[in-house]
Order: sequence, then structure tokens, then C-alpha cells
Amino acid sequence: MAQFQAAQADTVIAPSLLAADFARLAEAAAAVEGAVDWLHVDVMDNHFVPNLTLGPPVVKSLKAATDIPLDCHLMIEDPERWAVGYAELGAHNVTFHAEACADPVTLAKRLRAAGSKAGLAVDRDTPIEDYLDLLPAFDTLLVMTIKAGFGGQSFMPELLAKVRTARTHARTGHLELRIEVDGGIAEDTIAAAAEAGADAFVAGTAIYGAADPADAARRLRARADAARSTG
Repeated sequence: MAQFQAAQADTVIAPSLLAADFARLAEAAAAVEGAVDWLHVDVMDNHFVPNLTLGPPVVKSLKAATDIPLDCHLMIEDPERWAVGYAELGAHNVTFHAEACADPVTLAKRLRAAGSKAGLAVDRDTPIEDYLDLLPAFDTLLVMTIKAGFGGQSFMPELLAKVRTARTHARTGHLELRIEVDGGIAEDTIAAAAEAGADAFVAGTAIYGAADPADAARRLRARADAARSTG
């Protein structure tokens, strides 16, 4: 397997495998290699969110099948029990929900000790202000621009206010923080998210619903880069 080279270190494009064919996940990864930076793996447990998707065995298989860094988004209860296992499987970034964790900072430290980046996610109805003081403990903040739990929902631009607040806080505090947006990201929405301060973008159907997923990812990157260069 050829060593993976990130398409570009600055803007991160992360196609969501939730929108891919679950019977062909290795092929889905290969289809975007060289055009993306991370693969976004949505882990849902049918408790924290209603849906049930992928878990550790699939992440282990993906890690063996591709060199694209895995961005695991845990929409699960009790992340204190499960999150570190994803880091130990080799995930590049493990993000858990603030709403599901009693002590996010301690879990972030455990994830980093296990070898991954630590991410904190906030769902649609969660005020970002409640978690700003925790951000120095994290590498990534994931802001949901839909309600967590299902792919294919429409982008909610009003939620970009959270991105603006978090980016301002990060700049003021000189934090090296990725701000990732997830939900409804497509060619007609990615620029607004980039202008708000996001620098990592999860896209599902916009990439895997396209005839050429790699080309779709490149077009998304171009729009994000253009918006960020003027933001």
C-alpha cells in the first residue's frame, strides 16, 4: 500500500463513509485517495442517537485497507468506556460528544495518551459557550450543522454562529484548534462554513453521491480555500 499523502494540510476535506456503500468501504476509501485528508467514520450506538452504524471491527478493517487518516466521530453513550479503543486501533482523530461525557478534559488526555488527536463535538441544540473553556484540551472542535444521528439532512446556516464564536475564542486564546463542521456540507454551503471560521469539512452525499467522488472533493476544497482566503 502506497504511503498516504494528505492532499493539503490547511483545509481538511473529510468524506463521510455514512454516505458510502457499506459493502464496499475499502473501495470508497480508494475512490478519494489523493483528494481528501481524512475519512470520517460515523459511529452510532442506537442510544445516544437513534441510528446504528459502524464500530471497532469496521474501523480495524478500514485501518488495514487505507492509509487515509481515520476521523472517528462517536455518537455514543459512555464514551469514557469506548473512545480510547478507537485510538488504540489507530484512528487519527477521535471525537466524542460533550453531551455524553461527564469529564471531557480527562477523556481528551486519555485519547492523546493512546496516540490519537482528541475532538469534542457539540450537537445542534448545545450552546457552545458552555464548552469554550475546555477547548485548550482539544485538537478539534466538531460543530454539528444538523441534528446528529442521520446523514442527508439539510444544512442549518444559523448554527454557524457557534463556529464564529469558537473561532474568535481560539484566536483570542492563541489556540491551535481545528474547527470541523458536519452536516449538509456541499458546494453551495461550504463557503459559508469556511467564512465563519471552519477549516475541516465533513461531506457525505456531496462526495459519495457524485459520479466522481475525488473530483467532488476537489471542488469542495476549491470553494473552501477561496472562501478562507478572503475571510
